[in-house]
Amino acid sequence: MTATADQILSEIREANLSYLMLAQNLIRSDREQALYRLGVSEDTADLLAVLSPAQMMKIASGNTLLCRFRFDDELVWGLLTNHGKTTAANDATSRLHASIVLAGRHQEAA
Repeated sequence: MTATADQILSEIREANLSYLMLAQNLIRSDREQALYRLGVSEDTADLLAVLSPAQMMKIASGNTLLCRFRFDDELVWGLLTNHGKTTAANDATSRLHASIVLAGRHQEAA
C-alpha cells in the first residue's frame, strides 16, 4: 500500500509535534544533555523551552519535517549499524564509538 500525499503530510505533522514536545521536555529537564542529544544551539534551546502548546501546534502543522539526521557519513552509520556484526560486546563498543564521534562534532559546532 502506498501512502498518499495527505497521509505523508499528516505523518510529518505528527512527527513535528512529537519532536517539539520531546525537545521541550529534554531542555526543561536537563539542558546540557538536551543540547547534545538534539544538536541545537543555546538560542534554539531558549526558544523551544518557552513555546506554548498553541505555538508548538502551529509550528508542527507545517509541511516541512523539523528534525533531521545529524550525521551523514558512512563512519557513523557503519558504527551504528555495527557493520553486520551481532555480538553484544561489538554492539556496545560500536555505539560508544559513534557517541564519541558525535560528541566531538557537537563540540566543534559549539
